[in-house]
Amino acid sequence: MRDAPYSAHERLVAPARPTAGLGRLVIGLALIGALTFALGSLYRVALAALFRLEPGLRVDLTRGATPGSLLLLLFGFGAIIAAVLLVARWLHGRAPSSLTGPPGLTLRQFGRVLGFLILLHIALALLPPYGPGEPVVPNLDPALWFALLPLSLVAILVQTSSEELLFRGYLQQGLAARFSAPLVWMGLPALLFGLGHYQAAAGATTWIAISWAVCFGLAASDLTARAGTLGPAIAMHLFNNAGAMLLVAVKGPMSGLALATLPYATDDIEHLGSWMLLDFAILAVSWLVARLAIRR
Repeated sequence: MRDAPYSAHERLVAPARPTAGLGRLVIGLALIGALTFALGSLYRVALAALFRLEPGLRVDLTRGATPGSLLLLLFGFGAIIAAVLLVARWLHGRAPSSLTGPPGLTLRQFGRVLGFLILLHIALALLPPYGPGEPVVPNLDPALWFALLPLSLVAILVQTSSEELLFRGYLQQGLAARFSAPLVWMGLPALLFGLGHYQAAAGATTWIAISWAVCFGLAASDLTARAGTLGPAIAMHLFNNAGAMLLVAVKGPMSGLALATLPYATDDIEHLGSWMLLDFAILAVSWLVARLAIRR
């Protein structure tokens, strides 16, 4: 029997129950992977034809170290959205709203959580100590940054929505329809989500990043189960990634749209370690505020 705090989760789990076989779920994940690869390949071919990319620029598209390359990289996550929706329809007979929740409620919860998080971070910015606490390096010209901001936010929304649709939508709901234990339907998607953040080049910091991503996955799963929609998880994911990609980023991959960067490499555990630990605390507070936002 599902715990009372997660009663709203049934709104998402019930449509997954008629096709809740574990074998079907594994096949579905394999199909999503294959479709994502195929659609992603078509996307890259289209970009190459459209922009007549040189080989060097084509490599840069995988790093996102320039504004254009990062925007193209983020919009490429739309292949995951298409793959999940196609497999959900073909293999499970599920409509998009059965994965996300009712559109109206999903949007209302998204907006409410996003608003609460904005107010939280305004409050945190007004508290001492003031400033970033570490020297930052200007990255984009402020005028260009503002001009790109609307498109940047849409691109990050595509990226974050794709991951939430896959992990907290398709996978979590499929597991919850088969297993009643939250340890399974929350833990496995969170673990896979965390492992997806592995970067060999980041050295020791990659394990901190993986641990943080696992914790984020658990928080997003909890919000999804409490809300009965993907709205709150997408809002928290969007807010987090927008801060990490658009305000102050780590120099290197995925820094192309940032207003400023930290003067450290991704494998600098001595300097980045304290920033990452602070991220754990901010994640915990953001999760609690998001829970408050969706409380009825």
